[in-house]
Amino acid sequence: MWTGLLAIAALGFAACNNNANKETEQQDSTEAATGSSTAEANDAQAAATAGISFKDEQGNTVVLSSLAGKVVFINFWATWCPPCIHEMPSINDLRKSFKDNDQIVFLMVDVDGEIEQSSAFMKDNKYDLPVFIPNSNIPSDYLAGAIPTTVILDKKGQMADRMEGGRDYSTPEIKKGLQALIDQ
Repeated sequence: MWTGLLAIAALGFAACNNNANKETEQQDSTEAATGSSTAEANDAQAAATAGISFKDEQGNTVVLSSLAGKVVFINFWATWCPPCIHEMPSINDLRKSFKDNDQIVFLMVDVDGEIEQSSAFMKDNKYDLPVFIPNSNIPSDYLAGAIPTTVILDKKGQMADRMEGGRDYSTPEIKKGLQALIDQ
């Protein structure tokens, strides 16, 4: 009986749940209620970006603010998440199309912090995607509770787009959008 209920519950979700950032949901409600201006939101976003960091497979820390001047494609995912796995080939294709462009950086962030497992997944599937794990709290405007979630930052470190749920990232529209951000 429990197996059946779990299967039904699992089918009801369009994306995989991630409750790692519940404490920041209240902050979102407060900001919405106070009606923060766009300039204030951009300042707050820049300040939040300064404190966000990730670790790569070798244990090196990458601070998001150090990537200023580049477009940053961040995908929050996990190896157990079917929609995450489904979109991986298209993200790999997208990265290949920008492989020689040093003005864009791809960060595949395993929200579970299981870098060995996620690295093995990438190698087993022959994906050329750099794996990272969170090294700081992730603000809820980046990751609000569901994966996969993709955040795209412009060269100023401001959020240009945020997409929750699985996508096909190999479309011409997405490539053109990223190229437009690079060209700014």
